[in-house]
Amino acid sequence: MQRLYVCLPPCGRYVTVETSHALSLQFGKVRIFVKILKMSKTIFFNWLFTVSVLLILSACHHRAPVNSEDICAIFKEKESWYEAALATQKKWGIPVYIPMAIMYQESAFKFDAKPPMTYLFDLIPTGRISSAYGFSQAKVDTWLDYVKETGNSWSSRDDFDDAIDFMGWYISKASQRNKISKSDAYNQYLNYHEGWTGFKRKTYKKKTWLITVARKVEKRAKRYQSQYKVCQKELDEEDSWFYYFN
Repeated sequence: MQRLYVCLPPCGRYVTVETSHALSLQFGKVRIFVKILKMSKTIFFNWLFTVSVLLILSACHHRAPVNSEDICAIFKEKESWYEAALATQKKWGIPVYIPMAIMYQESAFKFDAKPPMTYLFDLIPTGRISSAYGFSQAKVDTWLDYVKETGNSWSSRDDFDDAIDFMGWYISKASQRNKISKSDAYNQYLNYHEGWTGFKRKTYKKKTWLITVARKVEKRAKRYQSQYKVCQKELDEEDSWFYYFN
């Protein structure tokens, strides 16, 4: 058995390759298993090169958008993100610009975003301030509630499609529990940060910094909304063109 570690430099990813009579490729949570039957070295390495290129492209898919200030630029760069945002809008009745504005604030569209580390005596790391992780910065317990209610058992917090679907679920629940409009970015963000119960208790009123952040999210949502009105038709045409050939 031979084990090779192939570095994919553009996105800082590694692929683990195990070879014998079978080939196993591990890329993040994706594992590819292929049976090798009398494969020559030349064919094998040509195949490995092709797979590596595909994995590089997959790795770069997780990179944050080049221009996060413009929702049109985001969706033109990340076509699959637009498809996922539309699916969330259809499923949960959430305008695409609401979860996108909240997601920017929470993770800046970084798939592996984590809260800051805490330190003892400013030297010894003692863990992170919460279990929040991924695009949506969902905590473990809340994510498990989402999985239980939706049945999305194969979901992952570092997958954009799952993350935005989670946000749609959470925003929809906030609308039901606290009578907040699904298009109210300001109050939806306060719900998202404080939790449904915390919002109901108005815990945010003691946090002036949080009010400021919520206003920033509201401002971004309005900007995203205005931008989206300009490019929605073009994005929908491109999306329809994609499905026509698939």
